[in-house]
Amino acid sequence: MRPHRFAAVRRIAAPCLTVLPNPRDKTMRFISVTSLVLATTLTGAVLFAAAPAQTLATKPSTRPAAAAPVAAPIAAEVFELDSTHSKALFRILHLGAGPFWGRFNDVSGTMTCADGKPEGVMFDVTIKTDSVDTGTEKLDAHLKSGDFFNAKEHPALTFKSTSIKKGPKDGWLEVAGDLSMNGVTKPVTAMLEWTGTNDGPMGRRAGYEATINIKRSDWNVKYGVDKGMIGDDVRIIVGLEGVAKK
Repeated sequence: MRPHRFAAVRRIAAPCLTVLPNPRDKTMRFISVTSLVLATTLTGAVLFAAAPAQTLATKPSTRPAAAAPVAAPIAAEVFELDSTHSKALFRILHLGAGPFWGRFNDVSGTMTCADGKPEGVMFDVTIKTDSVDTGTEKLDAHLKSGDFFNAKEHPALTFKSTSIKKGPKDGWLEVAGDLSMNGVTKPVTAMLEWTGTNDGPMGRRAGYEATINIKRSDWNVKYGVDKGMIGDDVRIIVGLEGVAKK
């Protein structure tokens, strides 16, 4: 016990332990005993109050906190595109007024994906330019000519991803890649939405929908742009459905 604690005890106990003039007097002896008990009680209270705070506090647990369970990452799988159920659409403004739609019926390639997650993802897509389809044979023939896709010299339009990152919400990916068309290759960015993965009687399948916005003049497809007959901005939407490779 430290000296200042003894001093506090002496100050409290001294008045109560003073010897009385007549120790034979029963009343006085009772007072003396009572004073002694009171002094002892007060002394204990002083000692308790003076005890270091850390002796009264609960000792903190040294047991490490349990770690939260971590879900195992989904392994990326390779899917072969199903040409029957994969299609590419394009939208362009006609005569400065109405949106005109066309499509390509032959889409092939592979995609490596993991249920909408960006890890290990890759896309390699080929679109046959002579599969262009507007529902009008005369217009299809014009689109296959040198004014547009030049299908004889450039039979395919291709996209190969170069980098992937997470999109604005779960299941969305921002995919950078190289788009080759009409003999020109330029970098583009596509937004992809994971539409699902399923095990069924026709095999394990995965699907994505991709949207790319380009200016066709950047690929030297300029017919009708200068006169405003056909717009320069093109929106390409590609529906991808793949079957897992065994």
